[in-house]
Amino acid sequence: MHGEYKVPGGKLVVVDLDTEDGVLRNVRVAGDFFLEPDEAILAIDGALEGAPADTDAPGLAARIDAALPPGTQMFGLTSEGVGVAVRRALAHATDWTDYDWQLIHEPPQSPALHMAIDEVLTAEVAAGRRPPTLRVWEWGAPAVVIGSFQSLRNEVDPEAAERHGIQVVRRISGGGAMFIEPGNTITYSLSVPDALVQGLSFTDSYAYLDDWVLGALGDMGIRAWYQPLNDIATDAGKIAGAAQKRLVAGEGAVLHHVTMAYDIDADKMTEVLRIGREKLSDKGTKSAKKRVDPLRRQTGLPRETVIDRMIASFRTRYGLTRGHLTEDELTRAKELAESKFDTEEWTARVP
Repeated sequence: MHGEYKVPGGKLVVVDLDTEDGVLRNVRVAGDFFLEPDEAILAIDGALEGAPADTDAPGLAARIDAALPPGTQMFGLTSEGVGVAVRRALAHATDWTDYDWQLIHEPPQSPALHMAIDEVLTAEVAAGRRPPTLRVWEWGAPAVVIGSFQSLRNEVDPEAAERHGIQVVRRISGGGAMFIEPGNTITYSLSVPDALVQGLSFTDSYAYLDDWVLGALGDMGIRAWYQPLNDIATDAGKIAGAAQKRLVAGEGAVLHHVTMAYDIDADKMTEVLRIGREKLSDKGTKSAKKRVDPLRRQTGLPRETVIDRMIASFRTRYGLTRGHLTEDELTRAKELAESKFDTEEWTARVP
């Protein structure tokens, strides 16, 4: 069995192994990481040899930590990362480069239609009718997008939203509210087969699916990192929030979508969103305005250039061909927007 895992912010870990009578055998760990002293790699292999095959990643990491020589130094490598690579080998997980990725970047769409397109495309990936897809959104109108389980009245001031012409929509994934203005927001979705995240915990899957955009931001001079559970942050503040939804039909698929603040009208945002003190209490700040630091200020680049560079970075890493919504996908998405995402019943399902 063969498993690979790119440690977030680190290097690639590769594990080859067999199983026999429910335990790991012939374990060999490799990768482009740095490790001192040399014999530490043998200690890692030895720690995993004979481990029960149902040991979770933290349990495997504990075995490794107990076996490492005193003074071991790891660079681009963690014991937990090796454990994840083992779990991915045992789960027969796939890798990014195993797929022919497709890019969808269509003209502006309404907020409700965007919600529907995400659901339809991810269902198509789960059914095997569509390749893994990176979709970059263009917004046709300002919006507040609330998480699947958020209370509508707790999150949004309806009078302020109406005054500013902002539509409120509810997405199928969890997480918090997103304040959207066309031209000030960069949003993208990944619709991926479940096999890509096999062997990863829910938390690890966020870091794994965000890793490429951290590299893209780094190429633009921004040192960014994944901040559990679902933020992308820099020294200047949060710049993005992610959310996921897993579909179990067919072979299964994961929707991972991210909203990034290119620019923001902070005064309008705090008028429309009811951001409570409890939500901010673990963020180290008293002001919602200070939590978000737009990409325009950090990059000095036009929004279109930031998007182009992100797409180019993804293409360089994994390959990417331009595609489009099919006529059937768009028809189904429009029907779903009308019957679900544009209805009061769905938007106010948690009043």
